[in-house]
Amino acid sequence: MFKKVSIIGFGLIGSSIAREIRKYKLSKIISACDISQSAQKIIKSLRLVNEVTSDVKTSVKNADLVFICSPLSTYKQIFLAINKSANKDVIITDVGSSKLNVVQLAEKILSKNLCFVPGHPIAGTEESGPKSGFLSLFKNRWFIITPSKLTKKIQKIKIEKIWKKFGSKVTSMSAQSHDNIMAITSHIPHLIAYNIVGTASKLEEKIKSEVIKFSASGFRDFTRIASSDPTMWRDIVISNKKQILFMLKKFNKDLKNLEMAIRNENKNKLFTIFKNTRNIRKKIIQTGQDTKVPNFGRKN
Repeated sequence: MFKKVSIIGFGLIGSSIAREIRKYKLSKIISACDISQSAQKIIKSLRLVNEVTSDVKTSVKNADLVFICSPLSTYKQIFLAINKSANKDVIITDVGSSKLNVVQLAEKILSKNLCFVPGHPIAGTEESGPKSGFLSLFKNRWFIITPSKLTKKIQKIKIEKIWKKFGSKVTSMSAQSHDNIMAITSHIPHLIAYNIVGTASKLEEKIKSEVIKFSASGFRDFTRIASSDPTMWRDIVISNKKQILFMLKKFNKDLKNLEMAIRNENKNKLFTIFKNTRNIRKKIIQTGQDTKVPNFGRKN
């Protein structure tokens, strides 16, 4: 489908994309761009790509498709570099977890002649780095396209085809709708996880060691989520600040109601709360979105 694909940021998502492109032979050349020297050495050892560089301009030169898979705080400089070095017919896409700020930034910086198809794969693990990627990460997962003013219909269809080839289910929505949904389904849960694990880390040493030793499955799940890449999540929280603060306000209100129910031993209210949340879990299972990410194929 392509002569050259540039992947900027070669962590979990970027390296998984490279594996899929290589598997299905979607491009003659794959270029990996990463500023980390240690990451570059690993990328070379994996032999997944034809070119490894730390320079965005070099990576996007002559590319007809660019995946931006780096932290959100890097987008501005990447867009500026793309403007200077990319072909006019290049398709630019991304995998950022926050979309409204990205769309606005792209429309402000990128040339009007360029095509930008913003997107977000709802897939991942807590691991990061070039070695963390694997085939089938995107299988049966949603890929959400949030069209911008720079999105062209033909190029959008091409991006849809690529992600369907990766095994994803593809849908489209506005950047605002995406950020509203992600705030409660992804961003707030991560903040809660970081906060709970942070609270545990501040306990007295004896209690803390026993918390770690006797961790129940719930706390273990929180530690897994809270071990996600800190740079990535710092950028996500800042980028989607407005919606996260709005959802946090609602969450704190519900938490207060729960606290009062416990304080007053209101059995009926507690039962209703737990029953309602159980029903939500059943609906998630029915949609097939509770499937665990398979931990295989890492060497492919």
